[in-house]
Amino acid sequence: MTALPQINIDGRAIGSANPPYVIAEVSANHNGNLDAALELIDVAAKQGASAVKIQTYRADTITLKSNRPEFQITDGLWAGQSLYDLYEQAHTPWDWHPSLFAHARSRGITIFSSPFDSTAIDLLEDLGAPAYKIASFEAVDLPLIRYAASTGKPMIISTGMADDVEIAEAVQAARDGGCRQLALLHCVSGYPAPAADYNLRVISDMITRFGCVTGLSDHTLDTTTAIAAVSLGASIVEKHITLDRNGGGPDDSFSLEPCDLGALVRGTRTAWEALGRVDYGRKSSERGNAVFRRSLYFVRDLAAGEVITPDSVRSVRPGFGAAPKHLEAILGRRVNVAVRAETPVQLDQIERL
Repeated sequence: MTALPQINIDGRAIGSANPPYVIAEVSANHNGNLDAALELIDVAAKQGASAVKIQTYRADTITLKSNRPEFQITDGLWAGQSLYDLYEQAHTPWDWHPSLFAHARSRGITIFSSPFDSTAIDLLEDLGAPAYKIASFEAVDLPLIRYAASTGKPMIISTGMADDVEIAEAVQAARDGGCRQLALLHCVSGYPAPAADYNLRVISDMITRFGCVTGLSDHTLDTTTAIAAVSLGASIVEKHITLDRNGGGPDDSFSLEPCDLGALVRGTRTAWEALGRVDYGRKSSERGNAVFRRSLYFVRDLAAGEVITPDSVRSVRPGFGAAPKHLEAILGRRVNVAVRAETPVQLDQIERL
């Protein structure tokens, strides 16, 4: 039997044999306020997330400051802004990073980041990042993937907008770069994304096709899709978090507020526990109720040697008598001892079947 894929981030085993790994994505939801970023880390820790994730870029490392039409956003959530202005507003300043890493570690929660160029990886290496997350838009940047892989750290790649060929290329780039612990996240890069776009059955196929730990990066507005994904094999769930969905920041409107993050952590854990294993045996919670199943009872007195007729025995609750499957076999046979009404049928009371 082939071993199930598993990775390890910061001492935590991640795979189908382990509880879901819930990543709380801060993204731009600090809205330019370091205190808000620190509070989001507190929220992630308090609500039981496995890790908190930030993003490491500057506007000039992710795009160009250009007035050309292709650098302008004309529709969707961020319409009316240039790419440069959006990323200038949304980025997490690099001089915050040491404080964010130190704060997360003081709260006992793993922190890592999505780097968007090689200089970001260099910064994160200096901070001792335990893993790297490649964002969906960067999944086609194979040199970036190879550079992150060269650190030898575990890597998670989101696959929004990528087809199966592009995912295979990203996986190969990671492997070629030296990554030995790789996970993939099924993703739809809509903000927000409708649940109907997610086609969660892809998760099972990705596990088989690419042989990686697989999860979900979820941009829907609630937790239903993410919890459902666990039942199809998702070992990682990533969701954006915010202090206030009405906060007005670039990502606030499709992010989870603190209580919803807690619900996600509990819901994914419950879904994983409910999956269990193939087991047709009686479960511990139902053993006490077995006595209330149906069984055969005498419903009138019979003398020794008397024939059992349909009106002398019934299938009723509780379950202290012979199983109802024996009813047809005992009809027409004689009891070998006297029996009383309202007592359970025992097979040794009846002539040999």
